[in-house]
Amino acid sequence: MERRLRVIVFDVNETLSDMAPMASRFADVGAPGLLARVWFSNLLRDGFALTAVHRKEPFARLARGALEAVLAGVSLNRPATAAADHILAGFSSLSVHPDVPGGIRLLREAGLRLVTLSNGSSDVASQLLTSAGLRDSFEQLLSVEDAPAWKPAAAAYAYAARMCSVLAGEMLLVAVHPWDIHGADKAGLRTGWIARQPAPYPGYFAAPDLQAPDLGTLARQILS
Repeated sequence: MERRLRVIVFDVNETLSDMAPMASRFADVGAPGLLARVWFSNLLRDGFALTAVHRKEPFARLARGALEAVLAGVSLNRPATAAADHILAGFSSLSVHPDVPGGIRLLREAGLRLVTLSNGSSDVASQLLTSAGLRDSFEQLLSVEDAPAWKPAAAAYAYAARMCSVLAGEMLLVAVHPWDIHGADKAGLRTGWIARQPAPYPGYFAAPDLQAPDLGTLARQILS
């Protein structure tokens, strides 16, 4: 028999935060805006690679290293260190997607417990949610910096379950990243995919239990 759902676990970067403004930060320093997505993908790649060999580095260190790599060879309008500082400052001043507040309210009003589980720092999540007036809706802001490994390693999701004092099957992960959905599924969590981009869900990953184009729609699916 399926266990009662008790905790909704939110990924943070791109799931809750709107990272589109990062492109303008790259443009500010004279770099192509499209490098924003390349940078973030490379950051995740490096984190996954370290996880695969049982190593872990802070998100901030990987973010700067990946940024220095993508900016190398680009004709910038300021020194490379200053350019990197300007771009990284933008990461900590992002806003939530417009659909996030309403979806969060629906889930909280239904009595579900809400936490985050990010490969980034809990400080960034706190700043994001505080700015949106949503911090009080979350009982914990969890980061893999305190877990044995980055997501999508099973140890990251097990850490979240321990911190919430529930079983994995009593949790549902909400994310925009198929790799995160796959990892959570294999760790025993239920999953909800927000399809913010038009790209189809990859067939080689475990399919999400629920999917929707925005958090409000997904929240109503969860509650039904």
